[in-house]
Amino acid sequence: MTVRQLSLPELADACLELGVPAVGLWREPVQSYGVDATAKLVREAGLTVTTLCRGGFLTAIDPGARAAALADNRRAVEEAAALGTDTLVLVSGGLPAGSRDLHGARERIADALGELGPYAERHGVRLAIEALHPMYASDRCVVSTLAQALDLAERFPAHQVGVTVDTYHIWWDDRAPAQIARAGAGGRIHTFQLADWTTPLPEGVLNGRGQIGDGAIDMREWKGYVEAAGYTGAIEVELFNDGLWARDGREVLAETASRFVSHTAD
Repeated sequence: MTVRQLSLPELADACLELGVPAVGLWREPVQSYGVDATAKLVREAGLTVTTLCRGGFLTAIDPGARAAALADNRRAVEEAAALGTDTLVLVSGGLPAGSRDLHGARERIADALGELGPYAERHGVRLAIEALHPMYASDRCVVSTLAQALDLAERFPAHQVGVTVDTYHIWWDDRAPAQIARAGAGGRIHTFQLADWTTPLPEGVLNGRGQIGDGAIDMREWKGYVEAAGYTGAIEVELFNDGLWARDGREVLAETASRFVSHTAD
């Protein structure tokens, strides 16, 4: 998503050119290019697929909408397995229209995880609940903190359900470092993502993720937290940013790789 202006073949070529060994993929471009074709592309490029994003949106009350969401998540699990990644990132979903019941919405997520976790396990895939900043609670994700994400995940085996640690969404929370340690102790950090926090946020706020080093977040500090918790997996950079998308994609990828090194290296 950081360089969504690149086609998947262009992305693979740019990663090879820059020495980027792994890529987190989003379902929409994968579906457009073809799941099998994408799997072949990344395999032949020697790239590891770290995660597939995203499943989720599991808060519907209407039975038909709930059934459709579960079916879509099962397809997402199958797509992840086909791409060779063991992690499907979940954005849990916001409040249904007309609802103010946060507790009920979170319980519907738990009910869905109870169905999806075993299905994912059979395909060799883990579900990674991503806590989103509270500004997204009404329309996108009622899971706003790592503590809430872990409270859901810990109802299920760690090899089925864990969490995504994303700096953009949790940097403001002084309880988050302790929750990272909690997640690590339970083997539930399934992926770690970086994005910076810059202000003012754009209208609509979704595409406000800042380039690493442009904002308020100490990336090295957060990397230290996840490493201290025992995480040794890949680190993703996920930037939704209209300004970056308007630039040359290869230039943005090279800049992002350089910023990653300069702001996370020991």
